[in-house]
Amino acid sequence: MRRRAFAIASFLALALLLVFLVLPIVAIFTHTSPGELIDALGDHSARQALRLSFETAAIAMGVIVVVGTPASYLLATRDFGGRAAVLTLIELPLIVPPAVAGLALLATFGPNGILGSFVSDTGIELVFQTAGVVVALTFVASPYYVRQAVAAFSAVPTSMLEASEQLGARPGRTLLSVAVPTARPGLLAGFSLALGRALGEFGATLMFAGSFPGTTQTAPLAIFAEFNTDFTGALALAAILIALAGALLLSVKLVAGREALGFSP
Repeated sequence: MRRRAFAIASFLALALLLVFLVLPIVAIFTHTSPGELIDALGDHSARQALRLSFETAAIAMGVIVVVGTPASYLLATRDFGGRAAVLTLIELPLIVPPAVAGLALLATFGPNGILGSFVSDTGIELVFQTAGVVVALTFVASPYYVRQAVAAFSAVPTSMLEASEQLGARPGRTLLSVAVPTARPGLLAGFSLALGRALGEFGATLMFAGSFPGTTQTAPLAIFAEFNTDFTGALALAAILIALAGALLLSVKLVAGREALGFSP
């Protein structure tokens, strides 16, 4: 009897959770007709914001993967003093409020920041520039990839890595030919989480790069700008971001499922 009551309570809790989380997502797509959403996407500013979001997120993810993959491999396969502190510092942006992240970037790369004079001397402009958007996205999204990548590489059997080295493979070769293919499902999961975070970034971008159409106004910033003037347009942009996020999560689950069954994607 107690088990049955617990099971019923658990199912009710699950149902409440699903309704609370799913209903607002469904409302985005049902509040207006599909035709109105498509028409709203015909607006030049909406297309511009989406294009900028995709371009800056793609660049940021390229930087995150190129730098984060070997760094994660090192953290996963080497035990050294201060490793826990390093992991904590890498994960810190996960819990830092977005506005604080933007202020931190200004204090670092802004005109009066720690590295402000160095950035100016190189001729690179970050504040209120598209490059600043890339920096903001990289800062807030990289911990999502690195954290998942460290876990994925940690799950790779040590015997496989040692066998590769014993066969004469250099560390870089072992990383690319053994560790990455074995850890691929976890790396893809981290990639999708980081990409979703980058596409949805708002606060740090607004504080550090501003919201200038065509230059720094990404899709989340455009949603905020259009909220009071074009609610349908804001819904259309939101629907695109939700659909993309759902596609990313579904793709990762399909790839992970296929590899768990012994198939290659």
